Amino acid sequence: MIGNGMMGGGMGLWMALAMISWLVLVVGVVLLAVWVVRKFATGAGEKAEESPLDILKKRYARGEISREEYEEKKRDIS
Repeated sequence: MIGNGMMGGGMGLWMALAMISWLVLVVGVVLLAVWVVRKFATGAGEKAEESPLDILKKRYARGEISREEYEEKKRDIS
């Protein structure tokens, strides 16, 4: 008789809702953790802005400008 009343039929529904709720909670926590890691990981890899002299040195090292151009631009920057 107990299994045929309101409790018997509704109990499975409540258990299913409880399981779905836990699943949604776990997925939400995982997504939040992924978002936090991505948010702070991208900031850690960024380096400070390069100075004009650093850029000039790299251009000279790559052969984009001659020694004379390098010296002239270096004087202009300083």
